[in-house]
Amino acid sequence: MLAMDVMRTSFATIKPNAPLLNAVHLLLETNQRGLPVVDDNESLVGVISEGDFLHRRELGVSCPAAFLLEWLLGREKGQLVRERMHALRVDAVMTRNPVCVDETATVDEVVARMDDHQISQVLILRNERLIGIVGRLQLLFALERCLSRQG
Repeated sequence: MLAMDVMRTSFATIKPNAPLLNAVHLLLETNQRGLPVVDDNESLVGVISEGDFLHRRELGVSCPAAFLLEWLLGREKGQLVRERMHALRVDAVMTRNPVCVDETATVDEVVARMDDHQISQVLILRNERLIGIVGRLQLLFALERCLSRQG
């Protein structure tokens, strides 16, 4: 079974300069785990997922002490976490270079990428253009179809 056989082809996207609140609304309205971030040419530039919202000062989440120390010492990782906690736009919080596979990747390859990167969805490309998403829910639907045929 290939990624194109199980992928979700109807999904919302968001622009990098969109307010974070718009991304939260879209995630809630569409029940997606993450939103592909596309530029004005519809080229994929990142993804913003539920996990990207975890370290938010609005939630009362503080920056981990280790990151604060790194930031004070001038290391980039701690500074990045602090900036993400205060950001109000998608491009400051999104994950750049999201995990993607070609539409002809096998489901086994998709699951391996999800496991390797500890993520819940993989973006599907055709000729470097975003055409779908395979997440855990799509894999469950595919499993249900396979088991129904056997029973």
